[in-house]
Amino acid sequence: METNKKVIFSGIQPSGALHLGNYLGALRNWVAMQDEYNCVYCVVDEHAITVRQDPAALRRQTIELFAQLVACGIDPEKSILFIQSHVPAHAELAWVLNCYTMFGELSRMTQFKDKSARHADNVNAGLFTYPSLMAADIVLYQADLVPVGEDQKQHVELTRNIVQRFNGVYGDVFTMPEAYIPKVGARVMSLNQPENKMSKSIPEGCVYLMDSPDEIMRKFKRAITDSDTENCVRYDRANKPGVATLMDIYAAVTGKTYEQIEAEFEGKGYGAFKPTVGEAVVELLRPIREETARLLSDKAYLEGLYRAGAEKAQAVAQRTLRKVHKKVGFLPR
Repeated sequence: METNKKVIFSGIQPSGALHLGNYLGALRNWVAMQDEYNCVYCVVDEHAITVRQDPAALRRQTIELFAQLVACGIDPEKSILFIQSHVPAHAELAWVLNCYTMFGELSRMTQFKDKSARHADNVNAGLFTYPSLMAADIVLYQADLVPVGEDQKQHVELTRNIVQRFNGVYGDVFTMPEAYIPKVGARVMSLNQPENKMSKSIPEGCVYLMDSPDEIMRKFKRAITDSDTENCVRYDRANKPGVATLMDIYAAVTGKTYEQIEAEFEGKGYGAFKPTVGEAVVELLRPIREETARLLSDKAYLEGLYRAGAEKAQAVAQRTLRKVHKKVGFLPR
């Protein structure tokens, strides 16, 4: 990694197919940051097993997600891209950090409360302590910045607490990370429930990166607009949420302003607007879908990429881990 650049770390769970909201809201930013920062990107499969997974499905989703990240533009030559379970230092450091994380801090984590409510039959210790693993993910690479949405800032704050506590005892071992809210990043809402974010839990309103052009067009043609008689393409999130959602997507894909979009469709109505947005999304996702399919057809090449990524990640992570082991008093191997 270049010493004159700040380090960014971000991870994504292999918990299902990537969709348009993931790409426009986060992954496109990941790609853009590669020239400005030392980027470390990780498929966090260890985090995924805090809820029960089908093993074969998890393996498939992990390799598919890795391929999609490369297809989206994450360059393994510019960034460190790897699979979390392939770098043992993550689990090793997580145990040490567990011993510097307070029970009360973990019990206040919003995601623990939410997942405990949704999976009441499986409230396991990993679900409770996963923020320590998340902290290990970040500090292993001495990350300066962690790109997060508003709902993830709590995890970065906990990581900062752990870093402050550990460094307070042992000196400047870890870099103090900061939450990084990207300046550019669309908040994509569901096509058929525009009051909710696009999510795989609402499949008919969700456009997946691997959807066929016909499937994408079908979803956009059936997208909710509005029940008013105006039939006018005008941005009004409060009163016209369906149209606003389509305008958000079209603006994010084309770079056009709301004013330009309103002028483009003046007098044309929703019947012309919806398929135009769909066609723009089809062309945006076409190269991603085709490159993902090409990568998945060459498993040996993909395996070479994720093995090389793990070697790079382990080399960096091991330096931090050795320093931690020495500080806490472990005997050298």
